[in-house]
Amino acid sequence: LQLRGRTAYGIDLDPQAQFSAIAGVSAGSGADTVLSLFQRSRLLSTLLQESAGGLRIVPAHIELAKVDSQYGKGYNVVSRLATVLRAEQIGGADTPLLIDCSPLIGVLSLNALFACDGLIVPISADHLSFKSALQIEKALNALEPVLKRRIERRYLLTRFDSRRRMAWDILRMAQERFGGEVCRTHITENVSLAESPALNLTVFEHAPRSHGARDYNALLDELLADGFIK
Repeated sequence: LQLRGRTAYGIDLDPQAQFSAIAGVSAGSGADTVLSLFQRSRLLSTLLQESAGGLRIVPAHIELAKVDSQYGKGYNVVSRLATVLRAEQIGGADTPLLIDCSPLIGVLSLNALFACDGLIVPISADHLSFKSALQIEKALNALEPVLKRRIERRYLLTRFDSRRRMAWDILRMAQERFGGEVCRTHITENVSLAESPALNLTVFEHAPRSHGARDYNALLDELLADGFIK
């Protein structure tokens, strides 16, 4: 999005801070993350850092793991991020906001679900990852009465190796279960995608002509064409 001239924001809600590392930004402590929204009611806009590629992102820190144990799962807690985003008017049709989450459905991930318009569920082309996607679907369905809406979602096959029968089996199973919500684009197994995080670079910075970069460009084309990203 940024490379195409769009203003985009990011929030890293995963205590492992992998999104932050790839973007080349870091938090000195939990005070520089969304943890401050719970501890001090700090403005989210003051937490944004700009990456070398121009993406403005709120980084993560291992101290984010404290949120689950310290704040519980009351409605005011799990809707905190959504409330702040509305109040500060961060993100919108012209300025997409991407939130990276832990695969666990905890307080941080629930905050993302309460705040988001759409959800992308990556499924590595293996059986364990597919089972995890089924668990996420179950959790999303259980949340619908609370959210009073159905979150639009896409299931994205990653680490797809067309030479492996299992990859095609997982694709078939995903299409049977999730239907048209499975992305037509698959992210193929690619060395450049594996190398990029070690260099703290996006694949577009590390290897812009690689299959991995082409796949993610194709994914964006698909999501824009479908209206999933405005």
